[in-house]
Amino acid sequence: MADTYVYLIHEGDWDSDAYLGGEATTESGPAGKDPSAPAPDMDGSFPEHKAFQRAVADLGARVVGGAALQNSRHGGTVAPGAGDRLVEDAVYTDGPFTDTSEVITGFYLVETDDEDTARRIAALVPTGSHIEWRKVFPTGM
Repeated sequence: MADTYVYLIHEGDWDSDAYLGGEATTESGPAGKDPSAPAPDMDGSFPEHKAFQRAVADLGARVVGGAALQNSRHGGTVAPGAGDRLVEDAVYTDGPFTDTSEVITGFYLVETDDEDTARRIAALVPTGSHIEWRKVFPTGM
């Protein structure tokens, strides 16, 4: 029976909006948009991820999911309130923690038959920094 592993890609944040034809950003915030500039070609933009998917198949495993996550300014963190006031007393923070130089920029879900293969796959995931991998707990969802 195959187990599923999640591979979390940790690295510096990226300008996801540029790939969507949206507003370009700098480290200090929005940098403006050139409305005449076309969005980059997504099919040709991430060749290392296509190579990773081929390598996973060559190892006898199977990519069953995954996605790139948009820039961290499109999300945040939350500390839920207590008891029946989960939303009312929640404390929200824009973006990642201020002392974090890296964020999770994407993930893969991969099915494989053994832990050794899962470890080897972790080393193959494209990243500018490091990968965290974990076996997914079977919840029946």
